Amino acid sequence: MVQGLRIALAGLGTVGCGVLKLLKDNADLIERRTGRKIEVIAISARNKNRDRGIDLSRYDWVDDVVDLPKRDDIDLVIELIGGSEGPALELARACLKKGIALITANKAMIAHHGMELAELAESSQIPFAYEAAVAGGIPIIKGVKEGAAANEISQIFGILNGTSNFILTTMEKDKRGFEDVLAEAQALGYAEADPTFDIEGIDAAHKLAILSTLAFGTKLDFDSVKTSGIQTVTLSDMQKAAQMGYKIRLIGQAKKNTQGLFQKVSPCLVPCHHPLAQADGSLNAVVAQGNQVGRLLFEGAGAGAGPTASAVVADLVDIARGGYATPFGIPVQYLEKADTDKADSDKQSVYIRLSIANTAQAISKLVAFLADADISLESLNQQEGQDQETSDVILVTKACTSEAIENLVKAFNGLAEIKSVPVTMDILNI
Repeated sequence: MVQGLRIALAGLGTVGCGVLKLLKDNADLIERRTGRKIEVIAISARNKNRDRGIDLSRYDWVDDVVDLPKRDDIDLVIELIGGSEGPALELARACLKKGIALITANKAMIAHHGMELAELAESSQIPFAYEAAVAGGIPIIKGVKEGAAANEISQIFGILNGTSNFILTTMEKDKRGFEDVLAEAQALGYAEADPTFDIEGIDAAHKLAILSTLAFGTKLDFDSVKTSGIQTVTLSDMQKAAQMGYKIRLIGQAKKNTQGLFQKVSPCLVPCHHPLAQADGSLNAVVAQGNQVGRLLFEGAGAGAGPTASAVVADLVDIARGGYATPFGIPVQYLEKADTDKADSDKQSVYIRLSIANTAQAISKLVAFLADADISLESLNQQEGQDQETSDVILVTKACTSEAIENLVKAFNGLAEIKSVPVTMDILNI
């Protein structure tokens, strides 16, 4: 038996408490699998007196998380505070500069500061692990970084946010509106009191940026992720999609080709037969396309105390076994800076919903704008709107570029006859 591994844990929310419980319940199993005794020495959180339902008396309490790496009896810190800045980032920097291994579930911090933190870890030659930061309990980080390491990956896409997926699939099954289901998601604990990051696609964009770096060997570029959320999706959209043979899901998609790197998070129409359309509730599902293995599908629980704690402890087991790999699979100095201006050259059909004035001239102008944008239609459906003065129009285009759609929407916004901001959703051919 080699020397034990001494742990400090920062953050005692649902996941932090889940990690402590898992380490206690599975202590013997983990020790046999690692050949080392894993011991939690110290813990830290904002509120010492909060009742968390577990006994914390056996651990040293540290009031300020940044003091954890100052101790001489800590080999590894688990950061579960969250947030891209503030105490979490300060703690991460302090650990890696001192040569203390770091495990985190903090996707926002990695998306914004991952290059810096990876450089610190590489210079100290210490582990910096983050399996729990993307897709909860699904081993997607290890799968892409290690399992598919021999492959050139051309694209990666999937459902990366459990809250949005719960809302969309519940709307679909129960025929209920967005606001109603969002309130239920908050009551059940799937959504935060402020659900902005989830429903506007920001959380999924953080995760997609990380996966892109792992899959393509490019520098982290969160700012280039085109992001839109699910708050504009209606029941009528879902019904129309179903008639066409599709379901609506919030999809993160990234691809790299000779023209550069394209990253996008948005609600999309997914064919009903595709595995992503079958992922219900808070499930996550990710597809990676490798040039040797073909298509790989990863699916499982994307959030929650158990799955996320499982991913955290999986990293801990790897490190306890002596595992070390560069954080992004390729040393930071060899990660490429990818062009993102013209990377989206693929054409695909698009679903567009808008409200127009109930006049003959309105449809004529709309069709003329489509012709000017060189966009052909698969179908046009017009039905009476909420009042007699407007009509709801659903357009389904033939395959076209996203640039053409963006130019069309800009043109629509300048047309007086259009009475609503156009809602667009890609129709995935996957």
